Amino acid sequence: MELHHETTGASGPWVVLIHAGICDSAMWEPQWRSLAGSHRLLRMDMRGFGRSPQPPEPYSNARDVLAVIDACGVERAALVGASLGGRVALELALAAPDRVSALVLAGSGLSGHEWSQDVRDYWAVEDAAIERGDLDAAAEANVRFWVAPADAAVRAQVHAMQLRALELQVPVGDAAQEQLLVSDLDTRLAAIAAPALVVVGELDHPDIHAIAGRLVRELPDATHAIVPGAAHLPSLEQPAAFDALVAPFLAVSPRA
Repeated sequence: MELHHETTGASGPWVVLIHAGICDSAMWEPQWRSLAGSHRLLRMDMRGFGRSPQPPEPYSNARDVLAVIDACGVERAALVGASLGGRVALELALAAPDRVSALVLAGSGLSGHEWSQDVRDYWAVEDAAIERGDLDAAAEANVRFWVAPADAAVRAQVHAMQLRALELQVPVGDAAQEQLLVSDLDTRLAAIAAPALVVVGELDHPDIHAIAGRLVRELPDATHAIVPGAAHLPSLEQPAAFDALVAPFLAVSPRA
């Protein structure tokens, strides 16, 4: 299957940008400009997002990302993952440690996390909208829960990306189930050797702050950073502040 991906940057170490589950690769547009002068960049749409289809079959996002990295001839890279993309990056750091030079985990997810009732209630609202065929309302539920209210343009962009994902994923239903490349990720964080920058938006949900705290405690080489004024998507909501944290970290991280 052809997964949409693109590269930019003429020289420098590789950085792979892995999008959130409420976005697609377009969420990285600010970094696509700001990091291209010092790095070679790769971004992709995972299955069922943006310009990548969602076949009715089991899959592994981490395995797909690794396949795209292979196809692009990237031997080693820093992985910058947001939300779902953070969890995928952590899987790759365990499954293919020789391919991962560093991790930037922004509002990262973590398999095995016990989600709060607040998050489960939001999922119920989204599911109810999908059940009645109102994908626009389902997309809006995601925006309302995850994105800071201040920037209408960002909220509209995320709504459009999430609506596109729902249009691709909902018709396939349960025929497409993700199979984790690393099923016991939450118990093996201490085995991840790559240096990590754990970034979380000041306004992000308490569950995400709890995950960030656990990552900082259990990853062997982790630095914690807060982005003021941002919620779940600091790279998109506050790109200048996000880049001010990420660029120096990537500059001193092990070279690919």
